[in-house]
Amino acid sequence: MRTPVSTYRIQVRQAFDLDAVAAVTDYLHDLGADWVYLSPLLEAEAGSDHGYDVVDHSLVDPARGGPEALSRASAAAHALGMGVLADLVPNHVGVATPAAMAWWWDVLANGRASRYAEAFDIDWEFGAGRVRHPVLGSADDVSALRLVATSDSGEGFELHYYDHRFPVASGTAHAGDDPRAVHDRQHYELIDWRRADHDLNYRRFFAVNTLAAIRVEVPWVFDESHVEVLRWLREGLVDGLRIDHPDGLLDPGGYLARLAELTGGAYVLVEKILEGDERMPEEWPTEGTTGYDALADVDRVLVDPAGESPLTELDTALRGGETAHWATMIHGTKRAIADGILRSEVLRLDRMLVDATSADEAPGAVADAVAELLAWFPVYRSYLPFGVEHLHEAAQRTVQLRPELAPVVERLLPILADPEHPAARRFQQTSGMVMAKGVEDTAFYRYTRLTSLTEVGGDPAEFAIDVDEFHARSRDRFERMPRSMTTLSTHDTKRGEDVRARLDVIAELPAEWAAVFQELRALAPLGDGPFEHLLWQAVVGAWPASRERLHAYVEKAAREAGVSTTWTEPDAAFESRMHAAVDAVFDDPRVGALVAQAVALLEAPGWSNALAAKLIQLTAPGVPDVYQGSELWEQSLVDPDNRRAVDFALRRRMLAELDTGALPEVDAGGAAKLLVTSRALRLRRDRPELFMDYMPLAASGGAAGHLVAFDRGGAITLATRLPVGLARRGGWGDTVVDVGSAPVVDVLTGRHHQGGELRLAEVLDRYPVALLVDVEGL
Repeated sequence: MRTPVSTYRIQVRQAFDLDAVAAVTDYLHDLGADWVYLSPLLEAEAGSDHGYDVVDHSLVDPARGGPEALSRASAAAHALGMGVLADLVPNHVGVATPAAMAWWWDVLANGRASRYAEAFDIDWEFGAGRVRHPVLGSADDVSALRLVATSDSGEGFELHYYDHRFPVASGTAHAGDDPRAVHDRQHYELIDWRRADHDLNYRRFFAVNTLAAIRVEVPWVFDESHVEVLRWLREGLVDGLRIDHPDGLLDPGGYLARLAELTGGAYVLVEKILEGDERMPEEWPTEGTTGYDALADVDRVLVDPAGESPLTELDTALRGGETAHWATMIHGTKRAIADGILRSEVLRLDRMLVDATSADEAPGAVADAVAELLAWFPVYRSYLPFGVEHLHEAAQRTVQLRPELAPVVERLLPILADPEHPAARRFQQTSGMVMAKGVEDTAFYRYTRLTSLTEVGGDPAEFAIDVDEFHARSRDRFERMPRSMTTLSTHDTKRGEDVRARLDVIAELPAEWAAVFQELRALAPLGDGPFEHLLWQAVVGAWPASRERLHAYVEKAAREAGVSTTWTEPDAAFESRMHAAVDAVFDDPRVGALVAQAVALLEAPGWSNALAAKLIQLTAPGVPDVYQGSELWEQSLVDPDNRRAVDFALRRRMLAELDTGALPEVDAGGAAKLLVTSRALRLRRDRPELFMDYMPLAASGGAAGHLVAFDRGGAITLATRLPVGLARRGGWGDTVVDVGSAPVVDVLTGRHHQGGELRLAEVLDRYPVALLVDVEGL
């Protein structure tokens, strides 16, 4: 099995297609990246920038360059000795345009008789034999249907609803028929989109109506949805796969086993979020996760634990004196999701659990208990029989707080713990949906004490970790998952890595931040203190940012939070005040001056944190991924902001200048980050023998707590943490770190050091980080 030393993620789309990828492979190689990591490549919905809405599994998306361009991009990478990692979407397909997705079109046309009916997870009985397709603006909008002939013979017809097209089953329509009557004779029912949350009868990706889940556990569905991807591997076009959202599959372990069998054990990663000390099933044939677990560790070792108490006090004051408890909050948000946008999934489980009902209980008791179990489930899902303890934990919490549900929970437990019971298998698929929507897409926008910690894969209730804990987690990753990915930014992160690095400084300056923040909210009050805190952290963390980017972000963030406004029922008055606050940054000199003051407070130490995080991630155990463009400052916000175009020409020029020996300042240009990234990536690729171990290094002296240091077996990382506190104590002083007796050279600066106990004031006088190797072995 070929495995990567590092990867570089590129978002492939029409505006940056596979030929564009081929054109930058030489730059990526010069940067030091070992593999090119490509976003989904199969044909997707027209205009899709992300590619997760696949409509044809047999074709490389023509908009992304088509199969010939994939061959060219692959050849360009392989000619440079680079591998190719491709993102694969096995859980769902795009059905926003039914005519574009042949499987879905056939199901709509032929219903249960369709060959593809088995491919989708449809509850036909609940829909009275029809697929409920949520597209209408209202129930009355069925009057807007039009019957359109598809041929001059008058024998073929379609139903059109504005720009939407739907098939008409053979023999069910004639010229002049009432479109509503024709609709009633079809294998589908067009319904008000608002009904989807309660009445939908097909499984979706989370709550996205236009992404219909498919059943890859069915052998022919697996075969036909993987035919093109397996060709890529068979013909050597790609060398490994990143599996999107395995938690949505009925049997992730079985899926990965079949994939390993058919690929000959190719390198495979899974997009899996691990909660706390959760571990993946050891029998899964995968090298690990896509790195959110490592991201959380890197972030937290750079946060000052002393900031937790004052920031909690500030947050409590913003909530009118009520302290926010993370566990309680996410129970509430997850329960709201189970009762709201995912109610249709809970009700489907309820229908499957008819054997657990009792005539002695009030109607809806089973659905109530299921929703509570989902809300208290402590991880994304279990993989029965692995992880059954999570179900028992959820049951214990449910009964503790809702003792009246104890009888029904007692009846549910043996069913939901049975790996072979259909309801248990479906419960596992559903718990991940509820977690993702309730936590990542709701609570992360409400728990705003320090927003750098509300990141995918992280627990914001864990405010900080010390250096010893960081080393313990890194050592564990080295021993258990040495080829698992590590990351700092992805297309799914809520904030780019350098936004988080800047915001981490707030934990060192809570009083100073609070003073500026309170002035900002006084000038632009919203009436929602926690959201105001999120808004101003976003502005300051991403600054400089355009007016358009900030408007788009705050609208999405406020509606996701769902407190003062929502997607389905926007509060015009609140949103007007919110957008006025953004405009004030640009139009009100008082607000602009305060933003500038806050940026000045956080910027320089934020750069220090950013370089520290980057070097740690690139040199710590695992396979480091560099998200597109993040070799310079990555100050994006949530998608689609983090999928903006990357200026590779600029990066080429800057890298070429560095290669002449230039040593840039740590400033807004980001060249220092490019220096760190390129030198670390090159060293990992060209000298892998220097990264075969993991040994923590401890500093001694008054500022010892400000250093994260480890020896990877010849490559030594030194990184500054808590830079504000370090500056306040007057710098490194007499603090030293023992790097062994041999002379070393810093590959970032080229400076030589004699070895032994190095004075950090000398080694880190130019940059807050250093990457040391034995002089003789360089």
